[in-house]
Amino acid sequence: MPSTFFGLTIAGSALNSFHVATNTVANNVSNVNTKGYCRQEAVHVAADPMRTNHRYGMVGTGVSTPEIIQKRDFYYDVKYWDINAKVGRYDAEFYYMEQIEDYLIDEEGAKGFATILDEMFASLETLRGTPESPDSRKTFIGKCQNFTSFFTSMNAGLTQIQNDLNEEIAAQVEDINGIAQKIALLNKQINIIELQGTNANELRDQRALLIDQLSERVSVEVEETKVPNSVHPDIYTGATNYQVKINGHTLVDNFEYNTLKYVPRDKKINQSDSEGLYDLYWSDTDMPFSAAGSNFQGRLKALFAIRDGNNGEAFQGKVLSLEPGGRGDVVTISNPNITDVNSMTMPAEGVITIHNTEYYYTGFSYDAETQTYKFQLNKPLSTELRETLPGKTAMIGDDIDTMGIPYYQAQMNMFVREFARQFNDLHQSGVDTYGNAGTSYFVAKSQADGTEYGFGDYQANGSMDVYQDNYYQLTAANFSIAGAIVKDPNKMVTMEKTDLEDGVATQEIVTKMLTLKSEVTMFRGGGADSFLKCLIDDNSVDTEKAKLFLKNYQNIRETVETKRMSISGVDEDEEALDMMKFQNSYNLASKIIQTLTEMYDRLILETGV
Repeated sequence: MPSTFFGLTIAGSALNSFHVATNTVANNVSNVNTKGYCRQEAVHVAADPMRTNHRYGMVGTGVSTPEIIQKRDFYYDVKYWDINAKVGRYDAEFYYMEQIEDYLIDEEGAKGFATILDEMFASLETLRGTPESPDSRKTFIGKCQNFTSFFTSMNAGLTQIQNDLNEEIAAQVEDINGIAQKIALLNKQINIIELQGTNANELRDQRALLIDQLSERVSVEVEETKVPNSVHPDIYTGATNYQVKINGHTLVDNFEYNTLKYVPRDKKINQSDSEGLYDLYWSDTDMPFSAAGSNFQGRLKALFAIRDGNNGEAFQGKVLSLEPGGRGDVVTISNPNITDVNSMTMPAEGVITIHNTEYYYTGFSYDAETQTYKFQLNKPLSTELRETLPGKTAMIGDDIDTMGIPYYQAQMNMFVREFARQFNDLHQSGVDTYGNAGTSYFVAKSQADGTEYGFGDYQANGSMDVYQDNYYQLTAANFSIAGAIVKDPNKMVTMEKTDLEDGVATQEIVTKMLTLKSEVTMFRGGGADSFLKCLIDDNSVDTEKAKLFLKNYQNIRETVETKRMSISGVDEDEEALDMMKFQNSYNLASKIIQTLTEMYDRLILETGV
C-alpha cells in the first residue's frame, strides 16, 4: 500500500521529468546553428505502477524519463549520402572541365589558335610572292614557331591540370583515412557510453557529420547492428556494431579501420601522361582500389575520370599467338582498335593486361598489312600460358568513358602528327635554295637531350616500330621546327624542279602548302582550321553536361536536406511551443505539490496524525 505522502513522490517525478524536458529544449535552442546537430527529445513514459490490496489493484507512480533520443530518420540519411556523392562528383567535373576550357578558348588579350594559324598561312602567302627574301622566310619560320609553341603550351597546361588532379587525389585519400580513424574512435566512445544504458547523442552527431563529409568523396554504405548478449542472444547489451563501406569495400568495421595509400606508377598508361601518377591500394592487403566503377560516385571518381579519361579509347585487341623472342615472349595482337600511327596513345614501355593479368612489355611494333601488333614482353611465359592466352582480350589501361586529359592530349597528338606529315611530305618533295633535297620541316625534339626525330623511318603504309624514327615519336609536347632550318632559313624548301636538265624552278610547293589550312582533310574530316573548334565542342558538351547534372543534384540534395531537417533539425518556433508546454506542465506539477503540502499540513497539524 502506498504511503500517505505518496502523492508528493508522484508530483516530484513530474517536476524532474519536465525539468529534463526543458533542459533538452534549451540544449536544442543553443545548438540551432551547430552543423551536424540532431534535434533531441526527452522520452516520457509512465513509471512502473505499484500493486495494492485495494480493488483497483495497481496504482500509478508518476512519470519517468528513461532516455533522451535523437530525432533522426536513417532513410533520409541514406538518400542524402547517395545524392551528396553525385554532387561531389559533378562539382569536381565541372570545375576541372572549366580549367580545360581555359586552355582551349582564347583568353582576353591573347592570340588564339585561329589567329596563329591565320598569321602563319598569311606569311606563307607572302613567302610565295617573295621566295628569295630572307625576311619573308624568317617571318614564316617565326609564325611556325608560334604555331608549335601553341601546342607545347597547351600540352603543358593540360599536364599541369593532370598534376593538380593527382595531388588532389592524394589529399582526398588523406581525408578519407582521417575520417575513417575518427569514426572508429567515435564508435569505441559511443559503445562505452551506451553500454551503461544511456545514449551518446552528441557523439552520434559527430559520427553522422563525418559520414556526410565522406559521402561527398566516395559512395558510402552504412550498417549499424545491435550486439546481442553472448549468453542470451535475444537480449541486447546496448552496444552496436557500426560498419562503413566505400565503393563496396569495408573502410570501418566498428573499432577497426582500413586505410588507402597512393603509389606512383612506375609505368605510364598513356604516352603523354605525366610521370608518377598515383594508383590507389588498400594499405593492409595491397589490393587495388578503383574509384572509377560505373556504379560509384563521389569526388574521387571525378578526379580519376578527368585525370585518366580517354573517352573509352584505350588500346585493345585479341591475342593471336605467343612466341619466344628477345629477353621474353613476343605477343601478337590481332583485331586492334587502333590501326593508325597518328592515333597511337600507348607508351613505348608499359603494362599490357591479358585476361586480367598484367605483363610488362618493353616495346612494340605494328604491321599495317596484317593489322597486327607485336609486343615484346620483359620475360618468357610458361608453356601453359602460351597455349591458353591466344584468343583472350588484351588491353593497355582502362576504357574510361570521359573526355579527360589523356583524350585531349591524344587529339592534339593526332593533329600535329598528321599536319607535320603532310607538310613534311611537301617539303621533302622539293629542293632548298642550295639545290639540296628537302628534309623534314617539322620534327619531334626530345625534351631530355634535344635530339631531333626527322621521321626517316616513316613508312607510308602505316607500319612502324616504337623505337624507330617515325611519327609515333611526335607529340604536342615536343612539336618543333628543324633546328637547321631555324638557323639557316635558306634550307627551307619553296620550289620544286620540274625539269632538272633545264633548271626550271616553280613555287608549286608553297601553293600546295597553302591548301593545308582548310582545303585538305587534316582532322576529324575537316581542315586544320577546324581543329580547335572540334575540341572546344567536345569540352562544351561535357562542361554543360557537368553543370546541368551538378545543378540538378544540388536541387535534389536541397530537397532531401529539407526533408531530413524537418525531422532532425531544430525549429525555433517548435522549441518555443515545447518550452511553453513544459513550463506550464512544470508549474502545474508545482501547484500539485503546493496543494498536497497544504493538505498534509492540515492533516498533521489539525488532526494530529
